[in-house]
Amino acid sequence: MPGGRLTQSERQQIALGLADSLPYAEIARRLQRPTSTITREVMRNGGPTGYRADLAHRATQQRTRRPRQAAAPGSQALAQPYGRDAEAVREYQEMLTTVFMTSGLPKMMARVLGCLYTTDTGRLTASELAQRLAVSPASISKAITFLEGLDLVRREPGEGRREAYVVDDDLWYQSMIRSARANDQFIEAARQGAGILGPGTPAATRLENAARFLDFVSEALIRAAEQGREVLHTRTTTTPNDTTEPHLDDRPSPDDAPSPDDAPSPDDAPSPDDAPSPDDGQAAAPAARVR
Repeated sequence: MPGGRLTQSERQQIALGLADSLPYAEIARRLQRPTSTITREVMRNGGPTGYRADLAHRATQQRTRRPRQAAAPGSQALAQPYGRDAEAVREYQEMLTTVFMTSGLPKMMARVLGCLYTTDTGRLTASELAQRLAVSPASISKAITFLEGLDLVRREPGEGRREAYVVDDDLWYQSMIRSARANDQFIEAARQGAGILGPGTPAATRLENAARFLDFVSEALIRAAEQGREVLHTRTTTTPNDTTEPHLDDRPSPDDAPSPDDAPSPDDAPSPDDAPSPDDGQAAAPAARVR
């Protein structure tokens, strides 16, 4: 897979791929580049609808000509636990940030969310976020307020008067439910409009169909989120051959195994008095011959 900076020819291929509505992964496959490289290139230069190959190439040349400045504290790759490659983690965090931006989050909000998701605790204070991202506390506060409104992070009391910002397993469920319920207002407005515009008219039918569609999708999404909620709480354990497997809390434990006291005793065996009598067999025989 080729490395180094993108060439002008490759940028033209990216522009053609975007014009053909190709996904980033397909463009990356054709150029033999990582998908993260294509995603970052597009988002840095106008997004999918505003990308221009010549402008992107010129902007890159201008950036490379600028004198390099000393790296800000906190912008360098931090030491990582579990023997992780610190530089690889930093690059992945940038790629995850780009993915969040592609989904519609503003850049600072995407950076904060990406930083939280790549920590093992999923919990950082404002000062820790500001240090890691090399931004002001005010920028962190604004981003957290925005993410809180989308149910993507929550606040927790920290040490002293500090607050900690957390992403946990259940936030995706809550965000999904909120997204489904966000359609309720339009559904209600569409049905009111159908009544005002006159049942059976083209405009009323359009609104009624939209309301029915969103109502169906919202209910299906809520049911799926309820059914899949336990997936968010699945834990993985490492096996002796360094692979992982889901850890289910409802597996039977050794304490659940039957004890010798549970074995049937001789007194539980059926007695001769319990055997069916000949009369019972004769009474049942005609019923067995009924077809």
